[in-house]
Amino acid sequence: MSRNAALFAVMCLVWGLTWLPVKVGSMHVPPVFLAAARFSVAGIIMLLWAGRHVLKVPGGAWPRLIGTALLLNTANYTLLFWGTKHAPSGLAAIVNFATIPIYTLLASRVIEGVRIDGRKLAAIALGTVGLGFLFATRAMGGLSAAHGDPLEAMGLAAVAGGTLFYCVGAVLSRPIAGTMPTLTLAGWQTLIGGIGLTVVSLTLESVGLADVRALASWPVLPAVLFLIVGGSLMGFTIYMRLLRDWGAFRAGLYAFVSPAVAVAVGVVALSEPFGWSEAIGALLMFGAAAIALKR
Repeated sequence: MSRNAALFAVMCLVWGLTWLPVKVGSMHVPPVFLAAARFSVAGIIMLLWAGRHVLKVPGGAWPRLIGTALLLNTANYTLLFWGTKHAPSGLAAIVNFATIPIYTLLASRVIEGVRIDGRKLAAIALGTVGLGFLFATRAMGGLSAAHGDPLEAMGLAAVAGGTLFYCVGAVLSRPIAGTMPTLTLAGWQTLIGGIGLTVVSLTLESVGLADVRALASWPVLPAVLFLIVGGSLMGFTIYMRLLRDWGAFRAGLYAFVSPAVAVAVGVVALSEPFGWSEAIGALLMFGAAAIALKR
């Protein structure tokens, strides 16, 4: 196995495992507060890591940088962490990863005027059917609906909405991506997003000293540390290397591996339900993602 192939496997494993600490952490502290802690600390570390490049942001890029940070990290992870608290973590991972290529197509069309051909339309249609299938099984009282959180369908919808914010932010980030070092851009977007998450949490959630103390205790502390070190720092570093060496298509294949890891971990560690209806919906969404990613 080549070095990059090994790194790809590590990245898929890490990003698949991040859904477990989100789920576990949000059982003990408010979910947006958990996200705020993760991204605030990760952003500071990234900017320290950027070193002398930390201020290499063109003056005219700041408005777009701040706006995209609020989309990519504040809006996205407010919905994603809240949604994952209420939905099975494996299904949340499927909705997130499988809709990224589809939402990116739509965002590129609306924002940049990129043409959507017949193949891409088929991907959007198939993904919509798959997503609808997951929601329909819950509305009709399927396997997860019988055993899960009553807000599960809303949780999955929140994850889907957060993913849309992420994709819009990613497309809007493209004009400034080449004007500064990648780590500088990512660090500022992460820190600003973390500040935004802090504001949202303090506004909408009941956060007390007990929640702050919980961040330094079991099981929240290891959950936050894994999200920061594994999800934000390690995953980001490996992905940037693979983008450079493999290109966006091959690097983006994690979208088919990481959800499988998340589902397996959710079933084994949290006894999350995953039946035939979930499997069919997931296959439809992965098929759509495959079509969307095809060059």
